[in-house]
Amino acid sequence: MFTIINRLARKAEDGMSTAEYAVGTVAACGFGGVLYKLLTSEPIQETLREVISRAFSVFGG
Repeated sequence: MFTIINRLARKAEDGMSTAEYAVGTVAACGFGGVLYKLLTSEPIQETLREVISRAFSVFGG
């Protein structure tokens, strides 16, 4: 009897990993979209240029 309940419980959770992967994929895509918009905005690009040029001036001599 106990093994039948265990088998039924496992069957009920078979789709959980697929649903979790789907939610994770959607979250990663959303985060990627926000990150893309952030990094392609003009203020952030200007800040990155400034940081990189300072780094090259410090380490480049």
